[in-house]
Parts: sequence; C-alpha cells; structure tokens
Amino acid sequence: MSTFRESSILVIETGRTTIRAGLGIHELLKTPTVEIPARVGLRQGAGEPSNNIDSNGKQPSNSLDSLRPSPCPSRASSLPHHPNPTAKVNDYLVGAQLDEALAAGQDVSVSWPFADGNIRDWTQAEALWKYVIFNQLQIKRVQNESPVILSTASGLSRDSLERTCQIFFERFNVAGFTVIERAMTQIYAAGQLSGVVVDIGYETTDITPIYDGFILQNIRTSTPIGIRDCERYLANIFRSNQSVMAAASPPDSPSDPETVQQFLVDFVQHVWQDGLVRVPSDGQTVEIPEDEGVTDIAAVLVAGKEKAVIETGMKKKATAKASAAEQARAREIEALDLVTVEFRGHSITVGKERHRFCEPLFDPTLLKPRRTPIDDVDPSPLQDAVGLSVGQAEVDQRQYMWQALFVTGDLGNHVKGIGVALQSRLSPYILSNPDQQNEVQPRSIRVVNVPEYFGEFREKGDRLAAFLGTSIVAKIAFSDSQAKNFVSKPDYDEKGPHAIIEMSPALF
Repeated sequence: MSTFRESSILVIETGRTTIRAGLGIHELLKTPTVEIPARVGLRQGAGEPSNNIDSNGKQPSNSLDSLRPSPCPSRASSLPHHPNPTAKVNDYLVGAQLDEALAAGQDVSVSWPFADGNIRDWTQAEALWKYVIFNQLQIKRVQNESPVILSTASGLSRDSLERTCQIFFERFNVAGFTVIERAMTQIYAAGQLSGVVVDIGYETTDITPIYDGFILQNIRTSTPIGIRDCERYLANIFRSNQSVMAAASPPDSPSDPETVQQFLVDFVQHVWQDGLVRVPSDGQTVEIPEDEGVTDIAAVLVAGKEKAVIETGMKKKATAKASAAEQARAREIEALDLVTVEFRGHSITVGKERHRFCEPLFDPTLLKPRRTPIDDVDPSPLQDAVGLSVGQAEVDQRQYMWQALFVTGDLGNHVKGIGVALQSRLSPYILSNPDQQNEVQPRSIRVVNVPEYFGEFREKGDRLAAFLGTSIVAKIAFSDSQAKNFVSKPDYDEKGPHAIIEMSPALF
C-alpha cells in the first residue's frame, strides 16, 4: 500500500468542550479551520420511540445502533447531558444549526458528550464527528480518501477506543485511522518527551505527568475547577466597580439581577479573551525561561515577524515626540494600570482588580459558597494538585518532568504569566537546601511553551497545542505504511476494531 497524500490527512482534536479540525498537513503547519463547541442539541419531541422498522419491514441490525453508551469512570461533569436511547445521529443539531435554534428560543436540550473526559453518549459523539467531516470539511463519504488521526482524552478504555475505530471506518468510510491522547500531543507541541501538562479547561483542569514519551496513567489527575470559576469570581469583584455596574445596570433603566450577572460574566469573558489579564507570581523572584524563539534578523524575516518589529519601532518614535505632560500622564495611567474596554456600546474602565482573575485556581476557598459541587470534597489548589501528582512518580523521573511544566488550555495566549505564576507556587515541591540535593533530586522547575518557529501558531500556540501536536504526529504516522502506526482499511477488514489497539503505538 502506498503512503497517503499529506493534503488528504484529516486531523481532529476532541476536547472536553471543543472540537478542532483541519484537512491536510502542510509544510508550515496550519491552525485548525474548524473549531466548534463539543455540544449537541435535541429538539423537544425528536428521537421519540418508534417501531424502528425499515422500508423492507425489518428491524435494523446495525451493531453500532445496538450498543449502549459505555460507563464513564472519570470525574463527572456538571455540564448537561440528556441521553435519549431512541435518538438517531441525524436528530441532533450541531454547530450553526444548534446556535440558530437556541437564538430563536426553540425548546432544545443541550448535551456535552465529552465533558466527563470520556464519551457519555456514542450517538451524540458520532453526530459531532459527522458534522465536522461531512458538513464543515465537505468530505464526501463515498469518495473518502482521508486517513484520520483523532486526539482523545487520556485513559479511554480499550472498548471505547475500539468503538471509536468502528465508527470511523463503518460510518465515515475513512481510508485509515489512528488515535493519540491529547496530553501527549500537547507535550510534543512544546518540543518535549517528558514533562507535566496542566490543561486548564472550562470547568476542569487536567494534570498529566509524562515520562520519556509515555503518560503515567496511574498518577494523572484532575481538579474540578477551571475557567468558569475564574469568570464568576472576577464578575463578583467587578460588582464594586462603578464603571462596570453603570453599564450592567444603568441608573435610569435598572436591570434584573439575572441580567446583571450574565452581563458581568460576559464582560469578564471579553476582558480575559482580549488579553487584558495577567497573573502575578507568588511574590517570589522567578527566573523566566530564555526565549527559545527567533533571534536573528534573517530568521525574523523568514518567520514573518518584520511587521511586529516595524510597529514596535514606530511606537517608540511616537512616544519620543510626545510632550512632557503627555508622557507624565501616560506614566500615571500606567501606574494605575487602567484600561478602557469597549463592550456592547459602553466604554468601561477597569483597573488592577482584573488581574485577580486566576486567584481561584490557586486558592479555591475564595469560591465559597461554590457552585453545586461536582465532588463531595473541595478541590485542591492547582499547585498542590500538580505537586502531589508529580510527587507520586519515581524519584529519578521527577526531575525530567519538572524541566517541562506546560500550562495549556483555552487560557493559553490570552492570560499573561499563567505558567510562571504556577511555577512560583510550586517551589515548595523542590528541594531548596543544597545539602539535601543529589543527582536525582529536582533543583528547579522550567516553564515551556510552543516554540515560535511554528509561525502559524505564534500568537495562539499554547491554546492550540493539542491540535499542533496532533498534526506533528500525523505527519509521521501516515508517512510509512509499513510502520503500522495506523489502521488501514485492509487491517480493519482483517482484524476488526481491535486493530486500533495493536496499531497505535502511543496506546501500548
């Protein structure tokens, strides 16, 4: 069998709350062309029980339809899930269809099938993947020549992996298939084989120690705290800001409490996504890793950074021409750290309080009373969860993990300093007494990022690390048909879904 054309390779990243995809592996790796929320909707009345008789008067016998959703052993999510055993793939609304139905106020039940870190509902999962492949990427099922690499949550059961393989071959007619765990793709994107990946999601933060290219499944963990908690925390702080509250509830036309709360949460989301938040360190001097990106002029031009260099020079010239009074006022504003944000027709001024956004990650007690708890116990501070997880590894493995602390997730590239802030709070887990140190004891913690030479990912690489890493693996996995890094159609015909276990090296 010949190798696949790189332009036909399909990359799909499946996260807890987001699916990203792109068609083709290019010389300069591209960012995803598809990014949708990993949710589906079902209209009231859709998928109700029927006799399930086909046009020939027979009961359908497709084995995929007869299988029940697999049990989910991972931490339960508070995002909604509405199972409907009679619903079919085509009954579900996905992407723009769902957005339009919700905007029109239709009675739609929304489900997030991947939110647990497993697969809650196979029909819903299939509906999402089908929408991405056939609707968004316009691939035709009959002519499907695309091999697929799918990044998944860590620790999926073998049954789940085999069923996923079955769906892609039997439902989508793919030309080849392989899977890889998201945490591995993220550390690959940072150019590492060992490290600890801290993936901050919407409501859950996943912590995955990796050593020499393998996930240490027995010590990976997660903590039920994430971006949503940070948004609600800062929204509450903004209630003390007169500029914010005047916009949320104008004195001449007061809003009801629910409308005010939603305005505040939406405004907080706008603020952090606009890059206006940074995270202070723990009051300690932290050595920032050396810039591993482009340093010489020739490389600057090749990497397309000349625009940024020119703009920086122009700003310096403009500052030099400003009057002494203007410069003094600029320094005053800089000291106050005030920013004016345009939001829904309002000019809203906020100050340093916006930098408290990430405080709940490091001190969950600030959230009490919390939202309805997912677990019976309060979540640990992020630094403790990471430190205790790595601390369970073998002593001689820890130093390699601490040399690649990679903080990723949707906060990446939006919230400045999150990696260094976590690094500073992890110092208690490193021996500081030189007399107690030996050759296997970790002496420092090093924060890593996606290298700048990935030009397309320069501004958002850490957030898109899983997609980037999946693309890197795809370029290697499908380049040699004899290496058995993927399941081909003949392999599937011969061995069935179990082939995915034998032919995905990352799963061994």
